[in-house]
This record gives sequence, structure tokens and C-alpha cells, in this order.
Amino acid sequence: MSKAKYKYNPKTLTYEKAELSFFGKVLKFFSYIGTGLVFAVVFIALFFTLFDSPKEKRLKRENEQLKLQYSILNNRIEQLDNVLANIEQRDDNIYRVIFEAEPIPDNIREAGFGGANRYEDLEGFNNSELVIETTKRLDKLAKQMYIQSKSLDDVYNMARKKERLLASIPAIMPVANENLTHVASGYGMRFHPILKIRLMHTGMDFTAPTGTEVHVTGDGVVEEASYNGGGYGKHIVVDHGYGYKTLYAHLNDYNVRVGQKIKRGDVIGFVGNTGRSTGPHLHYEVIKDEKKVNPVNYYSNDLTPNEYDRMIEISSQTNQSFD
Repeated sequence: MSKAKYKYNPKTLTYEKAELSFFGKVLKFFSYIGTGLVFAVVFIALFFTLFDSPKEKRLKRENEQLKLQYSILNNRIEQLDNVLANIEQRDDNIYRVIFEAEPIPDNIREAGFGGANRYEDLEGFNNSELVIETTKRLDKLAKQMYIQSKSLDDVYNMARKKERLLASIPAIMPVANENLTHVASGYGMRFHPILKIRLMHTGMDFTAPTGTEVHVTGDGVVEEASYNGGGYGKHIVVDHGYGYKTLYAHLNDYNVRVGQKIKRGDVIGFVGNTGRSTGPHLHYEVIKDEKKVNPVNYYSNDLTPNEYDRMIEISSQTNQSFD
């Protein structure tokens, strides 16, 4: 209990008990309250400086968890980078080489994002550098994957075109000829059977009985099926596309009509002896870019290497043609 205070009264020459006024009492009360508040604030400040609040502890745990997740995410991005790099390497050095296409330039594959700062909203935080770097890697990976996806679409289209090209190129013999016994005359300078002089023979002659099936040597469309009394007789011209055409002459009959789409191996006509011919046979020509070329170079699908060598030997003989 506080001690009483006294003051000296000079009139009475005695000490009298001092009584506080109302204002003094109020002031004293608030001084106690203020002192208590100061001590409370100092205590709370020291407490929260030295010890984390439950909310701070929870936020710190969440931050540590986010850092761990970002670390895992960056490892996954690195793995995806390696996988994508392997796909890009095969795309440039295998797929595009097969289809004779130029590889995608590095400056397109590695191009960044121009213009304004795309990551301004991510700046100013405790872990901004980590978040921005991860976001940049994801953006770059997404762009590279898009470019690679478009490239694979191109490769697919090239493969489809290559498939159609390979199916269209004349690549089999027009007359079934297992033992090559029907090869009568090849491409080149030959003795003409009627004029008895050496003339350019622009195709190959295959002897066979009248009515023997004649097969188209590649996919295409029948461009012509008509009769020429002064030369080829009944003949068929097939347009294979890609600059290729084939001609089948001296036929006995047709098995197709103009404009008809046909597949390699289809029977388009039958061996005959029409036009300027000295006996039943098929005169076969290959035309590339409007120029007649040696058909012997186009029997890749149905001859073994030995048979192909034998075919070249037979077709190279300077014998007499049949037309």
C-alpha cells in the first residue's frame, strides 16, 4: 500500500496530509496505464522478434514446400529438355534427311520472346528470381514443343507424299516374266525390223503370246487409250504424276478407259500385234519430264540383284527390235 504524503503548512507550523485533486488523480491513473502499455508493447515486440507466430510458422512451412516443388519442377523441365533435344536431333538428322528436307535452323528453335517484360508481375517478391527463371524455362519449352510439333506434321506430310511418289514411280515389269525369256530388245540403237537400218529404240520389247496380260507399273491415271495405225497400234499412256508417264503399245485390247485411276499391278490391256509390229509383243516406254528414258532403270520391285544384272545384259544386246 502506498505511503501517505504530507506537506508543511507555514501558517499552522504543522505537517498536513496532502490530498490529490481530481485532475491529479486522473493524471496519476493515466500515467500508470501508459507505463503499463509501454511495457506491454516492448514485451510483445521482443516476443515476436525472438519467436515466430503460428501464422508466420505456417507461412514459412508453405514457402519451404513451394521451394521444394519448384526444385522438383525444374528437374522435370530439365528431363523434358533432354527428351525434346533428342527428338530435335532425330528430326533434323534422320527424318528430314530421309525426305530430303532442310533441318530447322537453330535460331528458330532457340528463339526467345521479344517485346515488353513478360514477367513484370512476378517481380518484387522474396522468391521472384526462382519463380521468374522457372516460368521462363517453361515458356521456352512450350515454344520449342510447338515448333517440334509443327515439324513432325511437316515430316508426316512429306512421308505421305513420299509414299505416293514411291507408289507412282514405274517399278515393276509390265509383263510377268519370271525367267526373263520374254525380253526381246532393249533401249538404245537397234536394227529396225522393216527398214533394216539402225534407229533409236525408245523402249523395251517383251515377246509374249497374244492375249497375255499387261500390268501397269505404277499408280496413275489413264491418259490415253487409242489406236495409232502408223506406229504403236492400240496403245495406252498412263500419267503417274511427279513427271512420270508410261506407254504400252501394240496391244490386242484394252482393259481400262481414259480418266480411270489405276494401281500398280492392275491389268490394263493384253499383248497383241497391232500397228507397226513384226510379231506379238509389248513395246514399253518410260517417260520422265517429257523425255523417254531407259526402262531398265525402273525394275526395282520385282527383280533380284542377279535378275536385274541379267536384265541389263539382255537389254544391252544390239539385236533387232520388233517395231
